[in-house]
Amino acid sequence: MQTIVQTILQEIDALLPQQQPVLIAIDGRCASGKTTLAALLQQAIGCNVVHMDHFFLQPHQRSPQRYAQPGGNIDHERFLQEVLLPLTQMQPLSYRPFDCHRMDFGPAIELPAKPVTVIEGSYACHPALRNDYTLRIFLTVDPQVQLERIRNRNGESAVAAFRERWIPLEERYFEQCQVPECCTHCFRT
Repeated sequence: MQTIVQTILQEIDALLPQQQPVLIAIDGRCASGKTTLAALLQQAIGCNVVHMDHFFLQPHQRSPQRYAQPGGNIDHERFLQEVLLPLTQMQPLSYRPFDCHRMDFGPAIELPAKPVTVIEGSYACHPALRNDYTLRIFLTVDPQVQLERIRNRNGESAVAAFRERWIPLEERYFEQCQVPECCTHCFRT
């Protein structure tokens, strides 16, 4: 992971004198290291990090029609309005993360305007969002390693749900939205 971090940091260093803000999307397969990479970048340069997991659908948005859309299980409309538009204008932002376990919003997260912001999580490179990013990164992982990481992170009981529901939804999104192809960098972790 350190080699990936160094590659991205070098690119950020080259971009900052020419462009601000630098907005970086880290998309990819579950358990591929998206959150870890974002945390390492934040630790290295003090950038903002926004998690796509904060933008899962609210109960009233969850419909068969919405889930039938590739990447439809993320509230990309709210993400665009509350996060991406302020970021592109170097404005501070405030949003309330949606907690899927409580099925309610949590307290507001306030982020100041910074020269670099990382948006991490599956669906970060949704077609409705991807054009505003400076860098788009796709992380992939061997399927067996992926399941082992899910087992370690979420427990044995979660593996079946990921295998039967979440991984197929992600794979359909990656394929139909051509996510790896739209990214500036693809890394295997």
